[in-house]
Amino acid sequence: MRLDEQLCFALYDASRLVASAYQSALRGTGLTYTQFLVLLVLWEDEHVTMSALGARLHLDSGTLSPLVQRMERAGLLARHRDGVDGRRVTVRLTGAGRDLEPVVAEAHRCLAEGFPVPAEDLLRLRNLTQQFAAAVREPAALSPRAHRRPA
Repeated sequence: MRLDEQLCFALYDASRLVASAYQSALRGTGLTYTQFLVLLVLWEDEHVTMSALGARLHLDSGTLSPLVQRMERAGLLARHRDGVDGRRVTVRLTGAGRDLEPVVAEAHRCLAEGFPVPAEDLLRLRNLTQQFAAAVREPAALSPRAHRRPA
C-alpha cells in the first residue's frame, strides 16, 4: 500500500487545495469556504429549512447550526422558527447576503479561470466525483460485509 496510489488521499489532497484556493479568493468578502457553500444554496433558494440545508451540504446539525448562527450574527441570513412546529427552523437570505452574490461570482469566475486544467476536464472531474460520492453514500457501499471475501 503506497500513499500515492490511494484514491482517498488523492481526493483529500485535491479537496484541501480547492478549498484553500477558494478561501484565498473569498478573502476580500469576509466569507469562509463553508459560508460560501451555504450562500450558494441560499442564492438558489432564498428560503430553506435547516434540515434541507444540511441535507444539501451533507452537514450534520452540530456542524451546520454554529455556522448558520455566525452568518446570522454577520447579517447575511436570518433564522425563523415555525410557529406551529417549533423544531422546524427556516433560513432566509438578508439583503446583505443577496448583495454578496455578484462579488462572490466574480471571485469564483477569476478562480475558475485560474485552474491549470481545461474547463471540460474540470466538468468531467466534477461529474465523476458526484457519481462517486452518490455511490459511496449508498448505505451498503462501504460496509465491511459488502467487501468480505469468501472463505
